[in-house]
Amino acid sequence: MRSKRARLIALSTSLLLLIAHSPAYSKTPKPTLAQIEAAKKAEAEKKKIANITAAKLSKANLTLKQLTAVSNAARAKYEAAKRELAIATKEAESAAAAYSVSVSEVKAAHDSIGRLATNAYIMGGGFTDLNSVLHSDGPQDLMDRLSTLDTLGNQNTQALFRFKAAEEAAVKAKKAADSAKAAQEVATEKVEETKIEADAARNAQQREVDKLQKIQDKVLKELNAARKTRVTLEQQRQLALLEEANASIATTTNVYTKVWPDAGFKGRSTSRSTPEMRAVAVAFAKKQVLARKPYVWGDEGPNTFDCSGLVYAAYRAAGLGWPNWDRLNSSLYFSYTKHVPLSQLEPGDLLFYSYKGTVNTIHHITIYAGNGMMWEANSTKTGLLFSNIYSVKGLMPYGGRV
Repeated sequence: MRSKRARLIALSTSLLLLIAHSPAYSKTPKPTLAQIEAAKKAEAEKKKIANITAAKLSKANLTLKQLTAVSNAARAKYEAAKRELAIATKEAESAAAAYSVSVSEVKAAHDSIGRLATNAYIMGGGFTDLNSVLHSDGPQDLMDRLSTLDTLGNQNTQALFRFKAAEEAAVKAKKAADSAKAAQEVATEKVEETKIEADAARNAQQREVDKLQKIQDKVLKELNAARKTRVTLEQQRQLALLEEANASIATTTNVYTKVWPDAGFKGRSTSRSTPEMRAVAVAFAKKQVLARKPYVWGDEGPNTFDCSGLVYAAYRAAGLGWPNWDRLNSSLYFSYTKHVPLSQLEPGDLLFYSYKGTVNTIHHITIYAGNGMMWEANSTKTGLLFSNIYSVKGLMPYGGRV
């Protein structure tokens, strides 16, 4: 008997930590092993789907990473091509400016040659060195004529040289600049096409990744829900079994005290309910009792209840929901409510009964109705009752204010 009780104590202690924040899912009395097995299969199927979608998403992300690298490389080449085009354009503009200067020099050379031809025509075709000697009016006139001829010859030679050089330089510079710009424009256009294709491929892959991510998020959400359902069913079954075991032990245990002495047990420091909520919870419990609904282990309504199931359903009807309120067993409710002395009980407070005066041996829980009375789901034999708070022996020295 001692080892069995020790196991119950250890199980209850572990459940204090494990179940305090787990939402309830079961709509049937005390989840069966078949229900838990079905929940496990559902969870395994969701996990299988999650693994498949995770693999697809991983592969898609890898492809996206590769396409992003290609896109980034194409963008870098495009930016480099644009810089080279800018340089080629600048060179073409410089060549065009040089060409303009050359055209001006060609024009100046044409003008110079024109002037020389005009002077030769005006001075006559015999304007030669010999004629200058024969027709000079003296030494000074001869020197002037020879100096003029020499000047005209030099000007003619220089003008023709400048014309030829300017024309060749202009044509060469213009041709080179135009060729470089044209080639760079073609190269830039090709690189831009590559960039556009790479960006399009990457964007298409990004859309695929986003789609797969949404699917993965949905599957993971379903997997978490399946896992939570399975865990909750397992926990509810253990809670129901523990409470049922405690109640069974209590029926064979002689309890000699109506109220256990204060052993200094601690509960919550704050209450989660208002007086209005507690009044609603009392009204709900009263309605279930007056409807003579039966007692079924592990159930929380709407048609059948056990003791902790009635408490849970009453405060759920009053508006308390997850995460502030959860389906626990009697001993856990004792630990997770605010303790108030029995002399300060108010309608809606919870009463707890233990066959040894310890938290782990609490086997029953009720809702205080006022004036020393309570609403309770008593047992499978008697069902739901309106009774005196001392009708069950082993009352804990505190009430619990939700």
